Amino acid sequence: MSAAVFIAMTVLEFFYFRQLSGGLPSLDMRYFGFTPDEGMAWLTALGRRGGEIILVWHYLTFDLLFPALLSLTLVSLVLATGRRLKSFRVLPGQVQSIFALVLVLPYTLADYAQNIAVARLLSDFLSANPDSLSLASALIVTKFALLAIPLVIIAAFWLVGQRRQA
Repeated sequence: MSAAVFIAMTVLEFFYFRQLSGGLPSLDMRYFGFTPDEGMAWLTALGRRGGEIILVWHYLTFDLLFPALLSLTLVSLVLATGRRLKSFRVLPGQVQSIFALVLVLPYTLADYAQNIAVARLLSDFLSANPDSLSLASALIVTKFALLAIPLVIIAAFWLVGQRRQA
């Protein structure tokens, strides 16, 4: 399910949203953030109509579901790959679950916070100032940095599990 939402969001980004912004990538696609001038250029290129379209079709639909679905997928992958390791498997199930949740929850919270910040910019252009744009940028960078943590742990668990099977 999360893969289908991701594909739909990506298709919308490349085949529709970029047309609305004159070819500029959405703020969500700027993994390393953006300057306030770049953020303002994107908002200006969208205009009110384009901003409303992205607000409705991205932030009030797909991006309400995607962080939760991705988080559930990540928690499941942490548990599945971790349970391939004896040292993880011997931990009580509740401890395993808490470990997976603690790894993934910061990403989830950062993603929703970033979505709120960008949705506010789209819904109220007057709120777009260097501070609000810098906050949105920082939240985007934070979201991707926090997403890397469970991904690295999943990869490490998988690699260690592969070595133990060999």
